Amino acid sequence: MNSRDVVLGRIRDAITLAPAREGEIPRNYRTGRTMSDEELIDLFVDRLVDYKAHVHHCAATEIAEAVAGILREHGLHTLGIPAGLDRSWVGFDGTLVVDSPDVPAPELENLDAVVTGSKVACAETGTIFLDAGPSQGRRALTLVPDTHICVVYRSSVEVGVPEAIAKLTPERPTTMISGPSATSDIELERVEGVHGPRNLHVVIVDG
Repeated sequence: MNSRDVVLGRIRDAITLAPAREGEIPRNYRTGRTMSDEELIDLFVDRLVDYKAHVHHCAATEIAEAVAGILREHGLHTLGIPAGLDRSWVGFDGTLVVDSPDVPAPELENLDAVVTGSKVACAETGTIFLDAGPSQGRRALTLVPDTHICVVYRSSVEVGVPEAIAKLTPERPTTMISGPSATSDIELERVEGVHGPRNLHVVIVDG
């Protein structure tokens, strides 16, 4: 069976679904798929690398060391963090800026990088979901600086999109990140950093 057969088969399955009652939308998504923890993380990493993200692994007690190593390696000296970020994640000799709604978005351009947590991630698509929680901050903080260092716990990685979406609260603002910002709209040439960070570092944490 090739990809075309798979797609057409799914379309046929969708057409034959029992019609929903007025105002009700059938949501018979494919769920319940399982794989080992190692297979799950391997798939997630494969997707991240394919999107040109940089992947790092560490233990829960080594997050600050991993973040500091990224900053040193790339010569990043001014770091922004959300106000609710665990301060034990950050320990370096540069300038630390704690974000707040009072900071104008254009001033975020002065940051070399930003460190945030994440809500959930999807292995199948390599997508990281942010919901503006305390460790993630406002959306502008992860869109304006040129480098985003995102901490993802292994336990928060789900297999597919339906499983990941189920972990989100619909009322909260959601940002979906699949690699560094890039577009190929003009002449099909990839251009990075058009509407977000050009560099994405994902720190995958055991636990």
